[in-house]
Amino acid sequence: MHLFQPLILGDITLRNRIAVSPMCEYSAVEGVPNDWHLVHLGSRAVGGAGLVFAEATAVSPEGRISPADTGLWNDAQQGAWTRIATFIASQGAVPGIQLAHAGRKASTQAPWLGGKALPAGQGDWIPVAPSALAFSDDYPMPVALDAAGIAKVVADFAAATLRAREAGFRVVEIHAAHGYLLHQFLSPLSNRRDDAYGGTLDNRVRLLREVVAAVRDAWPAPAPLMVRVSATDWVEGGWDIEECIELARWLKQDGVDLVDCSSGGSVPNARIPVAPGYQVPFAARIRREARIATGAVGLITDAWQAEAILERGDADLVLFARELLRDPYFPRRAATELGARIEAPVQYGRAW
Repeated sequence: MHLFQPLILGDITLRNRIAVSPMCEYSAVEGVPNDWHLVHLGSRAVGGAGLVFAEATAVSPEGRISPADTGLWNDAQQGAWTRIATFIASQGAVPGIQLAHAGRKASTQAPWLGGKALPAGQGDWIPVAPSALAFSDDYPMPVALDAAGIAKVVADFAAATLRAREAGFRVVEIHAAHGYLLHQFLSPLSNRRDDAYGGTLDNRVRLLREVVAAVRDAWPAPAPLMVRVSATDWVEGGWDIEECIELARWLKQDGVDLVDCSSGGSVPNARIPVAPGYQVPFAARIRREARIATGAVGLITDAWQAEAILERGDADLVLFARELLRDPYFPRRAATELGARIEAPVQYGRAW
């Protein structure tokens, strides 16, 4: 069975091809993860996943989506993450972290509080972006990054990467999807710059490639480095799969080990044809045409569905999100369905 075959990425070996996709919990205080994050991520490690990603973690205070986002820019945050990464590893899973900057999607409420711009004077801040264009009428107006601001973004990603290594994470993923800062630079819908970071494809990918280079310096090969992309904006005139394939070729040259293939998030009015496995064709094309390992994600909810993705060669890794919210022990259920063997913690051994 392909789903339960080990996967070698750089200097690590995943026990299977199941990864916990980064999922924001909006439950941190001052960027510090807490017992919720320990139990949430730890239970997925106990559940049998091969790779457990911590949520999109801000590289700077202004890079948070909301005040309740996790961060990795100070010692308190690093110490709290160390506890969590250590527990994940103790259960046989590989701890990974997604490093992120929200850009123009920052300074907003948690989703269950409405997800709109924070009221003035209630912990809000001024977001930054490639251009002074708000995501929507419900979002704050950002300021366009100048040269110094761009340099700070790159430096912040590098500094957070060093902290991730010290905290015990074994995989780093750079978040360049879902309409957050690095995706904002990629997409002509949000990037209206006329300098070296805007206009042509070479220019729009420049910041992401600079971040990748800085992270690679702080996270030397063979430590695994992944990048999450939105393969398309689902809007005419936006970022698309053809540009994403070209980007993936460059990312391979830059030392990226795997491209995690999602989509959308750049604009609020995109019409996305959501259906089971709707993003898998993007992972398949990028894998075959850019000749780089890929991860498939998005409405993958069934063991045989995931097995088929790997069997066809559409991806090397399958990332699960909502299915693992519904069932932290999905990998164990999938193993039973596929007839594979999966080790259980000694405390749970009598159940298997």
